[in-house]
Amino acid sequence: MTDFLEKTEREYQGEHDRPLGGYLRILTVYGGAVAAAAGLAALTGRKMPEQVGVLDLALMAACTHKVSRLIAKDPVTSPLRAPFTRYEGTSGPAELKEEPRNSVGEMVTCPFCLAQWTATAYAAGLVLAPRFTRLAGATMTAVAVSDWLQLAYAKLMRSAS
Repeated sequence: MTDFLEKTEREYQGEHDRPLGGYLRILTVYGGAVAAAAGLAALTGRKMPEQVGVLDLALMAACTHKVSRLIAKDPVTSPLRAPFTRYEGTSGPAELKEEPRNSVGEMVTCPFCLAQWTATAYAAGLVLAPRFTRLAGATMTAVAVSDWLQLAYAKLMRSAS
């Protein structure tokens, strides 16, 4: 089986460095986390909501956006990324550019990649701790809107000059 997996990885990669083994480990952790959340929900008698309301969906979307960027790009979270990345400079207002050193580094520097994890955690939170989750979601949504307003204000000030 190991020979088959190594052969598959070599054939897939070609001349590119694509760490399929690392990706497989990340997928395994993700699946385990989802299974653990589902198990915890079952053990505590929590049920999934019949539907996700528009307000919850809006909070989840904005919160997912903000938390994903916070983890992937914010200077204050760079100590969390440091074991998996190399600092290269800045990439935008209050955002860092870092080079991934491995598959975990690819994930933690990619807000698109982290969005799946963040949205899943939010969904689990709606089942396991809905009041706290909505409060955290509203807080991160307010921060996201503030970011957008800060960027709009800076653009407006540049155009007025």
